[in-house]
Amino acid sequence: MTNNIIKFLQDRDFIDQKTHEDLDEILKDPISVYLGVDPTATALHLGHLVGIIALMHFQKKGHRPVLLVGGATGLIGDPSGKDKERPLLTEASVQQNVESIKKLLERFLDFDHPTAAPLFVNNFDWFSKMNAIEFLRDIGKQFRIGQMMGKESVRARLQSDEGMSFTEFSYQLLQGYDFYHLFKNHNVVLEIGGSDQFGNITAGIEYIRKVTGSSAYGMTFPLLTRNDGKKFGKSEKGAIWLHEDLCSPYEFYQYLYRVSDQDVIRMMKMLTLMDINEINKIEKEMALESYIPNSAQKRFAEEVTRLVHKEEGLKEALKASKTVTPGKMEFNEDNLLEVAKMIPNVGLKKNEVVGATYTEIVIRGGLLTSKSEVKRLVQNNGAYLNGKKISDPNLSISSEHLLKGGFLIVSSGKKKSLLIQIL
Repeated sequence: MTNNIIKFLQDRDFIDQKTHEDLDEILKDPISVYLGVDPTATALHLGHLVGIIALMHFQKKGHRPVLLVGGATGLIGDPSGKDKERPLLTEASVQQNVESIKKLLERFLDFDHPTAAPLFVNNFDWFSKMNAIEFLRDIGKQFRIGQMMGKESVRARLQSDEGMSFTEFSYQLLQGYDFYHLFKNHNVVLEIGGSDQFGNITAGIEYIRKVTGSSAYGMTFPLLTRNDGKKFGKSEKGAIWLHEDLCSPYEFYQYLYRVSDQDVIRMMKMLTLMDINEINKIEKEMALESYIPNSAQKRFAEEVTRLVHKEEGLKEALKASKTVTPGKMEFNEDNLLEVAKMIPNVGLKKNEVVGATYTEIVIRGGLLTSKSEVKRLVQNNGAYLNGKKISDPNLSISSEHLLKGGFLIVSSGKKKSLLIQIL
């Protein structure tokens, strides 16, 4: 018997919708639960981590996690949450993405679990063996156009200027059949996904009911959004990736460390494996006068960075942060060469730096984009050069400002730094 996974997830604000109110009763005994991800990129981003964490929780409670990487559905493109159609990918690029994502996912689940070892599947394995007539007769026959038109992802797109192609319209048939295939072949009775997947999940449940007469279940979790409604996991450069080749441990850590006080507890519940009692204790401490600012963010960033990049990645992130944090910088030439591989950096010619103003090099380096931004930063006491506060945006940079090895570090506040290397 397993502990009540539904109550456990509810306590962590993890549940958005359930298809059945008695789901907690159904999950008292171990079941197989699946999450699907489409390989539309070479790696997964921070938004995907919610589903991965959910599977980790299920496994820890004794349920078997099944992870479907959509080699077939990745070729179609899910319209859910999109205001226009995705560019179609080639079969070769999708299969390359499948392998990259599978390798990434292996970091998170326990493959030595005695009763709930995870299963990886690729829906290309069954859809590639199916011809168009089989698809239309055996799968399409079971779906009603009226119900398909009523799905939120379809309604929103039909009302847009972009509209929706038949390719995208058929996506819910593919995902619905995925659930049936896993139900039939691997006894999977529960599908989980983000809140935008509820329509696709219920399509699969209905297909299973029609074809087998049996019941299957679904549950969604909230999409990651910040307190202001914007997507959490997006930066000025785009998605915060879980793969170190696309987002270094330092950049990953710093993004999490910059989470607002309004968001940090909610994110801690959804993106860490910390005990809920400890999280509640931290939330109470944040309301006290004795609370040290950003200590909750520090703990949050450390926990998630360790989970994604392991202990070694966290050490790299903390070392880089210590090197470039204004007021606490500890560096030497060798250290900066090493740190340059981990933090945002840019190369500029010496004549672009020496003789230029602080404002000019900040803009040339890409830390900020306009003179007015730099001026406001200086006025708000947030401008730094090599860890020292700058009070004049027109400060002229000389050779004496260059660190040993030909480096400069410019910072916007204490959480965002750029390393400039003289070419």
